[in-house]
Amino acid sequence: MEFVGALALILLGTQIVGQLCIRAGIPDVIGQIVFGIVVGPAVLGWIQPNAMINEFQEIGVIILMFIAGLESDLTLLKKYLKPAIVVALLGMLLPVIVMGVAADIYGMQWFESLFIGVIFSATSVSISVAVLREYNQLSSKEGATILGAAVADDIGGVIALSLLIGMMNSQGGHSTQQNLPLTLIMQVVFFGGTYLLIRWLAPYMMHTSERLETVAAPSVMAMVICLGMAALADGVHLSGAVGSFFAGIAVANTKKKATVNRSFEPIGYAIFIPIFFVNVGLSMRFDHFMSSLVFIIMMTILACLTKLCGCGGGAKLMGFNLDSSYIIGSGMIARGEMALITAQVGFQAHLLSEKYYSDIITVIVLATLLAPFILKHSLRRVHER
Repeated sequence: MEFVGALALILLGTQIVGQLCIRAGIPDVIGQIVFGIVVGPAVLGWIQPNAMINEFQEIGVIILMFIAGLESDLTLLKKYLKPAIVVALLGMLLPVIVMGVAADIYGMQWFESLFIGVIFSATSVSISVAVLREYNQLSSKEGATILGAAVADDIGGVIALSLLIGMMNSQGGHSTQQNLPLTLIMQVVFFGGTYLLIRWLAPYMMHTSERLETVAAPSVMAMVICLGMAALADGVHLSGAVGSFFAGIAVANTKKKATVNRSFEPIGYAIFIPIFFVNVGLSMRFDHFMSSLVFIIMMTILACLTKLCGCGGGAKLMGFNLDSSYIIGSGMIARGEMALITAQVGFQAHLLSEKYYSDIITVIVLATLLAPFILKHSLRRVHER
């Protein structure tokens, strides 16, 4: 029953801080992350990260990205595919180079420095999605570019991590744990299957659900598609969020889009999505904060600037104006679960030493905390004009 009590505390706390944030004009996701920091090991220690919280937050990410896919305009995503790829590439290269060099100057080994660059090349738009939804910009050209770039970014990050783990295993005299060519083939097959899902399978499954007499059959069928695609994506070494995002796009192209959207929002925002944001705060530690303060501040600033300039610069190169480029760059700053997962996997594979692990986690969380404020500033500036 310990988890049940923690769940009740999380849900009550997120409702209170969310209300306070809305009244203060702050994205409520910030309040949820700060709440996680306060009740977590960093401050009060009332709630400790555990397997159940981790499972719930993973479902939260999956549902959040499914809703994002459900609300995305497929025509816009197709239209802005090319700029999304350019934005993703520049948004990955700049952090790898700049933050890798900064870590090397700070005294880390070159391989560890390279891996830190890879960590911060990752983007998690889960928080950006929440802010974009608040401003009704999820289906705008900027929102479509951010979502498309995040998908390309995720694929590139997985490939980079696989290569680094393979190189580390080769240096250590071990056989590679993952067959990279096979992984790439499976990912190509996955995206081929995604096209079939969007074009034929999802419409057929949703049409079949209309004939069922069970309670909320269309919503249950949509959940099957969502979780099934997330599991398949995870099986080919992609983020489950990528699979659920495409599942949302697939369901959005059926007649049951509005019905599913009405049912998924209460499911997600009542339990799972708040736990995801709280869990980001639970990951925060202050054990060696003061001794590493200069390093943390420097890397946090670089984490924000490299994505802002890299992705924003990519958008500018592709013809977006300065305001739109600012929105796209700021929308790609958040690292969130993707960077945390990359850091954890790399730590377990000995790509990152224990000495710097907690500092890197702190930088990820700080950059994630700052991201919604920067994105909100860019959106507010455009609205004011």
